[in-house]
Amino acid sequence: GHRGASGHRPEHTLEAYRHAIELGADEIELDVVSTADGVLVARHESELSATTDVAQRPELAHRRSTRLVDGRPVEGWFVEDLTLEEVRLLRARERWPSLRPGSAAYDGGLGVPTLDEVLGLLGEESARHGRSVGALVELKDPAHSASLGLDLGEPLLDDLRRHGRDHGRSRVSVMSFEPTVLRSLAGRVRVPLVQLVERLDERPADWAMAGDARTFADLVTPAGLALVERYADGLGVRHSLVAHDLGDRVVPTSLVRDAHREWLSVHVWTLRAEDRFLPAVFRGGPGPAGHGDLRGYAELLLEMGVDGLITDQPEVCLGARAALR
Repeated sequence: GHRGASGHRPEHTLEAYRHAIELGADEIELDVVSTADGVLVARHESELSATTDVAQRPELAHRRSTRLVDGRPVEGWFVEDLTLEEVRLLRARERWPSLRPGSAAYDGGLGVPTLDEVLGLLGEESARHGRSVGALVELKDPAHSASLGLDLGEPLLDDLRRHGRDHGRSRVSVMSFEPTVLRSLAGRVRVPLVQLVERLDERPADWAMAGDARTFADLVTPAGLALVERYADGLGVRHSLVAHDLGDRVVPTSLVRDAHREWLSVHVWTLRAEDRFLPAVFRGGPGPAGHGDLRGYAELLLEMGVDGLITDQPEVCLGARAALR
């Protein structure tokens, strides 16, 4: 469940995670960032105005600032400038209200959870449903956070250990786009680690900050995958990197096969039912918010050998898995 069941509820809320589990998701996927006082909270990016009501909070107006994000100036409210107490004031809202009005109906009623609370929810829901529910925890922009004096690794370890989740069968994996933080965690945690891969012509942020010219393309060559295998257990890649959209058909690339040769699992992201996110041959819904054939695309990806589907609509992908079985 990508950011929970984020096709149905505002992303990264306890309700979104709970609903994903109710729909049958094996795991929830969440991104974590740090508050000014070093607490990990669930948000996709550090700027908060796209997914919370922070702009409507007069008591936080003085926290508005401008900073460089991926080399571009961004104006808004940043989680690293707020304490946990201030983050508690915020209420989540749907990122794409016109695309997902059903989710937007929950705006204003849900808060921003901490990683500690999410791990607690996993334990409760696992007991309630009688099955073990896992999590894919992504550390967002750890090099940027470190430049501000905020370490993501130690709070992560503290939360995992508090909930008895720092072991190989805990159903928790830790992910990042940045190889440096994964390599630093490899000798400190016992949970699986997952190297995320963005567009191939882009550089991991930690490498860019260090002046390293290598790009994500270097990580998915045979030599690059052998390097990843030294510190990680799997890959998390944009679905287009394993399934090439030719317009009239979708064909597999060699990435799944190459990764499996290094004993790396492959998760693909992000599968969304709306037409704008699907390859051309799987589109066909009415209007811009129309849903295409996500189930058909999910079946194709599973037939290509991917090990996990990260999706906003977990019930659709579970249907695809059931059909193949």
